[in-house]
Amino acid sequence: MTIRGAAYIVGAFEHPTRFAPDKSHAQLHAEVAAGAIADAGLSKADIDGYFCSGDAPGGLQSLLNYLNLEVRHVDSTDIGGVSPIVQVAHAAEAIALGKCNVALISLAGRPKADDVRTGTTPRIRHVAAPDVQWEYPYAIPTAVSYALAAQRHMYEFGTTSEQLAWIKVAASHHAQHNPNAVLRDVVTVEDVVSSPMVADPLHRLDCCVISDGGGAVIVARPEIARKLNRPLVRVLGAGETTKHQAGGKIDLSYTGAVRTGPAAFAEAGVAVTDIKYVSLYDSFTITVLLQLEDLGFCAKGRGGAFVADGNLISGVGRLPFNTDGGGLCNNHPANRGGITKIIEAVRQLRGEAHPAVQVANCDLALVHGTGGQLATRHGSGTLILERE
Repeated sequence: MTIRGAAYIVGAFEHPTRFAPDKSHAQLHAEVAAGAIADAGLSKADIDGYFCSGDAPGGLQSLLNYLNLEVRHVDSTDIGGVSPIVQVAHAAEAIALGKCNVALISLAGRPKADDVRTGTTPRIRHVAAPDVQWEYPYAIPTAVSYALAAQRHMYEFGTTSEQLAWIKVAASHHAQHNPNAVLRDVVTVEDVVSSPMVADPLHRLDCCVISDGGGAVIVARPEIARKLNRPLVRVLGAGETTKHQAGGKIDLSYTGAVRTGPAAFAEAGVAVTDIKYVSLYDSFTITVLLQLEDLGFCAKGRGGAFVADGNLISGVGRLPFNTDGGGLCNNHPANRGGITKIIEAVRQLRGEAHPAVQVANCDLALVHGTGGQLATRHGSGTLILERE
């Protein structure tokens, strides 16, 4: 069985807020769900599948109760910020199996309003986790985990801070056209490398924003999708995996994308060279560089040269990425950026991105994310979407 063509993304909505002290966590979920349902031209009664992850306040059951949704299929897969990307594939699988017809996937949170400093403060996510006793005494924050991966890449391949900075520069060129973006000022390579060091070699501007808000998408059966007055965005292929420490055989130079990319391309029946636009998880600049290499857009170790000189800027470079400004400049709701990656890819395929960053003849897009920490354990998911 394949999910190729089994389902379509028919609705997508990103919450406009980036700071929500006046809204509850559950209210944000409800508002993005309503936005996506309206975008699809459907009603709440049409939803018979619901997907969420660890950002759901009180868990899936409490949130379904709050949303007052009556569904026949649920999924609460949680592999970090990539979860919504993986759940689009899971929704397509469920639809192909007849488990549901119209699936809602929502994500929301308010880390900024709650003053959650996720990047620089050590956190114990699960007290009973088998790795806690070995890792928590060393108090490794998220930024340090990604800095270790960046240091390793620099050591092995000669990657420079200036090359990483080009990723932030590209994101800022896109964010200037997004009225909702947290950071709208265009920055230079010098601005990035001159910003304060957070975790060597990552500077402040190598790091994503912390923001409130969220987003949601609707995935539907083909027969339903074709009856709606919306552009058709077809799910072509997907891949998912996790990467861990392999009993101590740790290699920080690659991510789980080395497995999910080939799986998604094989199912979709397309090649890397066919992709017109990429939405890549950009928790840090190094995250983007590693994903580009592991997905096959450039050879291992050549990511620094690939991203330099504006190669990721829409209308300038050969591979436009994160044309909404991404997590680096626009939005990283709930510190889980997977949903926004899907939403901007849908905008591009529909031709609804800002005219200044809309990719010409955008008919194939790739969405990829990581969830967790690069230096310890992370989930990976790849999704390939097509405009029909």
